[in-house]
Amino acid sequence: MQINIGTPERMARLILGLVMLALPFVIGLPGVWAWLSGLAGMVLIVTGLLRFCPAWSLFGINTAGRK
Repeated sequence: MQINIGTPERMARLILGLVMLALPFVIGLPGVWAWLSGLAGMVLIVTGLLRFCPAWSLFGINTAGRK
């Protein structure tokens, strides 16, 4: 795995991931929407922590600034 997520994007992913994890508890999203929000939040947190996004690799996107 080569790092392909830069620091600003990493911070945005971590913050948005935490918000999406908390969303079902704060506003009470129903059933499937709560699960989808939680799943998306977990994906954002994991990709932010690993600094690697498989989708960015497929499209050749690199926001880390190094190759």
